[in-house]
Amino acid sequence: MIEALVLAGCGKMGGAMLEGWLDQGVSPDAVHVVEPVTEMAETLRLQHRVNVVGGVPELAADLTPDVVVFAVKPQVMDSVAPDYQRFNNSRTVFLSIAAGKPIGYFEDTLGADAAVVRAMPNTPAAVRRGITVACPNARVTEQQRRICDTLLTAIGSVEWVDDEGLIDAVTALSGGGPAYVFLLAECLAEAGVAAGLPRDLSERLARVTVSGSGELLRQSTEEPATLRKNVTSPGGTTAEALRVLMADDGWQPLVTRAIAAATERSRELAG
Repeated sequence: MIEALVLAGCGKMGGAMLEGWLDQGVSPDAVHVVEPVTEMAETLRLQHRVNVVGGVPELAADLTPDVVVFAVKPQVMDSVAPDYQRFNNSRTVFLSIAAGKPIGYFEDTLGADAAVVRAMPNTPAAVRRGITVACPNARVTEQQRRICDTLLTAIGSVEWVDDEGLIDAVTALSGGGPAYVFLLAECLAEAGVAAGLPRDLSERLARVTVSGSGELLRQSTEEPATLRKNVTSPGGTTAEALRVLMADDGWQPLVTRAIAAATERSRELAG
């Protein structure tokens, strides 16, 4: 049971996590949100009945949270994280969902003995259909790992890795993946218009086809390749389209290059 939790930042991802935690049964009294935007802070107080402060100095001096969750943008982390060094103790684990900020960054900022979990969620977390990959450092205990797993499960599936180097590829694949899927919907709609469909109809067809196929994939126990083959009649229209998409210069090499480029960029940002 979580007795005290500090959430640093409550934007879209932080807000999705907060709602998930409360739905899981975390007591609003146990949640302390640090949100400097006054209007947002007041909304959180009224909507969720959680404790909200404008900055770390306003938190109770004797507060020792089970977990501190960093849900602020990476570009402001340098001005945010140092204030949380006061919580570096054997009880507290620091959970970060900031892209591009490695575990070493938090060890340097909070203390070499800080227990840190680096996590990479994705935006379907907003509808509880996200997937997060998390990596702990050596100071994270099994109990702290369970706490982080419980909190991350509130927004979707969770996978754990011990090799932090894999987080760059995770960022490229699942972190950016929703954007690639949305681009697919855009391309399908544009292709439909080019084939003669009215734009509004083409956009609806693309949106529902992509979302429905995703839900089918989620619920099915079959491999994606099997589902693809189930849709494809030999010599039919879908087979003709796949002949183009699965050619040597088709989707696979293009997607492979895209993921490789994003992985490299993630490594560059991590410094």
